[in-house]
Amino acid sequence: MTEAVVDQGPGGQDNRPGYGQGREALMAAAVKVVARGGLRKLTYRSVAAEAGVTHGLVVHHFGSRDTLLEEALGWAVRRSIETSSLVPTSGRLEDFAATLAAFIAADPDLQAFQYELKLEASRRPELQRHVDALYDAYRDAVREALACYDVSQEMTEVVFAALDGLVFHQVTSGDPRHTEEGVEALRRLLAAHRAQTPSAPFGGTLN
Repeated sequence: MTEAVVDQGPGGQDNRPGYGQGREALMAAAVKVVARGGLRKLTYRSVAAEAGVTHGLVVHHFGSRDTLLEEALGWAVRRSIETSSLVPTSGRLEDFAATLAAFIAADPDLQAFQYELKLEASRRPELQRHVDALYDAYRDAVREALACYDVSQEMTEVVFAALDGLVFHQVTSGDPRHTEEGVEALRRLLAAHRAQTPSAPFGGTLN
């Protein structure tokens, strides 16, 4: 096995990812490359440059550009779902998606990468399976988040579409205010929907 040479920072400081973090660091680098330059910029060398390693290390971990793309997408989706806090720890509807705007603002490249892939899939049908998997994962996450609020399947789809639009708007505008206002409107809609549902549990409605 050929040992990959890593880039070094000022003074010869080693900038390579720490032990056990190599694959994740390279997937994070791929996300940033695509978010900032589109899929056409996704190469072994561009990802290696972003991560501070040589392209041989990228080849070693992923083997092909398609594998890198697929695994980077899966990593981005998992990270988005795990850290966006759709399900509030309080269990209160008032706290649903409370950290969404801050989460997007903290790492807009994570979301931009996914929208880049969605747009590219409209031109390259072979990518559609990646987009389908992306949307399935997010639909499942929203469905799980709303399960404790006794929300119908139809309303879950409305909430999913609204959240998707809010994320896209913040990524492209950089303004979190519309996201915060939109989430608040969604909470009111969900509260009204639950109030009209006979089987809705008592308590936790918005004031």
